[in-house]
Amino acid sequence: MDIDEISAEDELIRLLLKRQTELNALLEVTQAINKDTRTPVLIQMLQVILKSYLQVGKLRFLIERDGNFVLLSKYGGDIEPVGSLHVACQKLSKVKWPEPLANHEDGLLRTYDYFIPIYHKKKALAYALIGDFNTSSELLNNDLNFIQTVINVIVVALENKKLFKERLESERFHREMELAAEVQNMLIPLKTYKDSSVEVSARYIPHQNIGGDYFDFIRLNKHEFLWCIADVSGKGISAALLMANFQASLRAWSAVEDDLTNVVDRLNKIVINNTKGERFITLFLAKYNEKTRKLNYINAGHNATILLSQGEAITLKLGTTMIGVFDELPFINQGEIDIEPGTLIVNYTDGLLDHEYSADKTWGEESLIDFVNTHGKSDPDTLNEMLMDHIKKVIKGKPIDDVTLLTLRIF
Repeated sequence: MDIDEISAEDELIRLLLKRQTELNALLEVTQAINKDTRTPVLIQMLQVILKSYLQVGKLRFLIERDGNFVLLSKYGGDIEPVGSLHVACQKLSKVKWPEPLANHEDGLLRTYDYFIPIYHKKKALAYALIGDFNTSSELLNNDLNFIQTVINVIVVALENKKLFKERLESERFHREMELAAEVQNMLIPLKTYKDSSVEVSARYIPHQNIGGDYFDFIRLNKHEFLWCIADVSGKGISAALLMANFQASLRAWSAVEDDLTNVVDRLNKIVINNTKGERFITLFLAKYNEKTRKLNYINAGHNATILLSQGEAITLKLGTTMIGVFDELPFINQGEIDIEPGTLIVNYTDGLLDHEYSADKTWGEESLIDFVNTHGKSDPDTLNEMLMDHIKKVIKGKPIDDVTLLTLRIF
């Protein structure tokens, strides 16, 4: 066997051993990915492969995260600002394969030997800059392709981790919304109620699957009843649980406390204690005594209830600030009104007035009062239906919040 044959055989053996080492390295990375190894460990494995096996003396590895590029791995030389690295790499945005940088016009890029891009279809997922790279000319293309392959495997794994996390978060969010809707459905009381003293009708239309509105009607005893309409800030299970706690507290305290001022004060303390000021509630709370025909109410930062009696409409605004904001409410003013037979009372949340208009139309408290004046002789359920039809057919706007109507006729 002559020298050339021995040399060719040695080269083939060396190449086969190199390929075997590459396959072993890829296998180790793949096994680590399948075990859901943490990202820092995967990056450490990449650095070991590049440093120890391929003799890459300098690395900058940038990966896309939410529209920006972050520097995920770096070693060797003076570390540049990530912004400068990204700007430099953007100059090679059309390059899809390893690119030599020795003669590049950009000074920063010239300090590296090769640019390694990682793409998925037309989207750049990652960039790598490698420098102080010592390899033979015969193995250069092989080494560059291997570097791109192993980086691509790790980038795909990280993308899958990200997508899996997003899917879990999405599933958790949807489940939370389902639970919140279930809680809220349990909180929504009667839709209609009628006895010899009062007729009640309610309409509730959540803007999404779960809303922040709440209403309740409670017959306290033979001669008294109480109602409440409220708007809880926020959405989701935490808002629904706050509503559940609020309902339980309202029912408990209204059963033992005659004075609405004390009830509202206690509700404020409960909300503050539960939310630490991170959520608030606007509400209108009223109690009616059939013997005295007196209505007591407190409006806590809520839309003014409309009271229509003997052809005259007034708004009930007396009260206090929204609850859940101050440890101690700065003031509480309780309103009291003598109720005439046939009085109509319309309670609503701000979603009734807030719409995305498709035409230049005005719709606000004054026009709502006019509507109630015009149709005030209708029974509560008919009035609610007419009002919702009016918004749908005349206002022609999409609601941007939950819509709740609670209408009473006191005989």
